Amino acid sequence: MSKIKVTQVKSTIDRPRRQKETIIALGLKRMNQTVVHEATPQILGMVEKVSHLVKVEQA
Repeated sequence: MSKIKVTQVKSTIDRPRRQKETIIALGLKRMNQTVVHEATPQILGMVEKVSHLVKVEQA
C-alpha cells in the first residue's frame, strides 16, 4: 500500500458535524497539521468527503 500525507488547510468552523467528525477521524486536530495514512479505500473515501478542507500528497 502506498502512503498519503493529509494536511488540514481550512478550518472546520461553520462546517456540518459530519465533516468535523471526519477530520477528527483522520487524526487532524488543528490547522496545518499533517498526518500520514495508508491509502486504503476507507481513508481515501474520508479524504474525498473533506477534500475542500485538506491537501493530499504522496508520502
